[in-house]
Amino acid sequence: MAASGSALRSSVLLVSLIAALVTAPASAQAETRYEAESAAINRGVVESNHAGYTGSGFVNYDNVTGSYVEFTVTSDTAQPVPLTFRYANGTSTNRPLDITVNGTLTTDELAFTSTGAWTTWRTQQVTVDLPQGTSKIRATATTANGGPNLDSLTLGSTTTQDWSVAVVESTMATKTPSQLGGWGYQTGLYLYGQYLVYQRTKDPRYLNYIKAWVDRFVDSSGNISNSFNNLDSMLSGRLLVILHRETGQKKYETAARKIRNRLNTYPRTSDGGFWHSTSESRANQLWADGVFMVNPFLIEFGKEFGDATYANDEASKQMNVYASHLQQANGILKHAWDESKVQSWADKTTGLAPEYWCRAIGWYGMATIDILELLPATHPRRAQMITDLREYVAGLRNYQDPATGRWFQVVDKGSRTDNWTETSCSMMFSFTMSRGVERGYIDPSYKDTAKKGYEGVLAKTSLNSAGRTEIRDISIGTNVGDYAYYIARTRATNDFHGLGAFLIMNEQFIRVGA
Repeated sequence: MAASGSALRSSVLLVSLIAALVTAPASAQAETRYEAESAAINRGVVESNHAGYTGSGFVNYDNVTGSYVEFTVTSDTAQPVPLTFRYANGTSTNRPLDITVNGTLTTDELAFTSTGAWTTWRTQQVTVDLPQGTSKIRATATTANGGPNLDSLTLGSTTTQDWSVAVVESTMATKTPSQLGGWGYQTGLYLYGQYLVYQRTKDPRYLNYIKAWVDRFVDSSGNISNSFNNLDSMLSGRLLVILHRETGQKKYETAARKIRNRLNTYPRTSDGGFWHSTSESRANQLWADGVFMVNPFLIEFGKEFGDATYANDEASKQMNVYASHLQQANGILKHAWDESKVQSWADKTTGLAPEYWCRAIGWYGMATIDILELLPATHPRRAQMITDLREYVAGLRNYQDPATGRWFQVVDKGSRTDNWTETSCSMMFSFTMSRGVERGYIDPSYKDTAKKGYEGVLAKTSLNSAGRTEIRDISIGTNVGDYAYYIARTRATNDFHGLGAFLIMNEQFIRVGA
């Protein structure tokens, strides 16, 4: 059991990395259009006074919260199906709609932003899980402005949206490499996800974009002006390893070695865990976030630069130490642990933070997967990492929201009315379970749990009126706190914590064909 502390770790079989990448199959659902004027309408009228509609007209929602249009549709089989709403919104105000399937909320506040004129028609798409046979899809206005003018709903599609490419293209179109911000872990996470898309598509623009960002911080001699006094600053080191492998340029190795060498003197807890930061406010602390910030970089550095003996041992040790303090009997992890027990959030007996914050738990799962990808089958700590992973996913399955497939901001308190489902952790959990099943680490039954989580994330993913991706309800960067603190965090759209995790997750599901 992870919470019991250190024990002798036995070995298990290493499953080889799978190099072949495949594209996701298109939906089998035939494309069928349903006209809004033929649907059930509550507090709205059928009109035809604005040109460009299909059928005999469109629905003009009354300007009240709760007005809706309900379509009766038929699905060939039980499957995820894209829904495409055709609409016009001549105002400058977003008119969001809640989307329910047979009375169950699948997408809350789907954006229907301005189209510029009532005669300009655009589409908004979201994917939902439909049962076989007849279903009722209701689009309900969530504000006093009512909904947009709704022309039709198209069920199914002749093509499947490549959401990874859409996210990358949207990001590159709206931000140059110089506009991505400083050497931050969230930017490094996003660009690592973009690299995974590059590996599949081989679009050179994607790699060049990553290189352009990194080269803002690394000069031609490999100098990088960062002291690496916290784990967060080390995550983007993965990009240095990647660029050395892709370009062969020595400067990236030089810069990466600065991070590796910093670990020689980096402060640790009494049992060897890297502090989250060297600053006084973070001294003596392990945060679950930290395992992803440094350990995937370290084990990849070891493979690339002939330092695998140290890297494998150190990365697996860090995972074992962190789990021994943070992972609890329910399988999931508290956000942080203060060995000195002096922080205001720390329990005076255990040193633990009070809550199970979802993204901290998500970082741990992804780090476990990334390290197991490269950790030798004979390594003595490998078996314990897999044991901890099995307890981890068993705990998470108990807390998945059955209605949406996502997980809550404070994972174990989903019954509280002010709690909310957070998309970035749902991406991380879905990825971890899918890859864990693929590699044989966890029971195949978790494939369904992962798929439900994936579909829950897609329900928060859409294209706006400009054709750019929007991924909603991503918690912004977060420190350690109490329940009220986590619940009050801003629910952002397109925050890099979510965009990066989305690409990691989506590339996994594209590869396994789920």
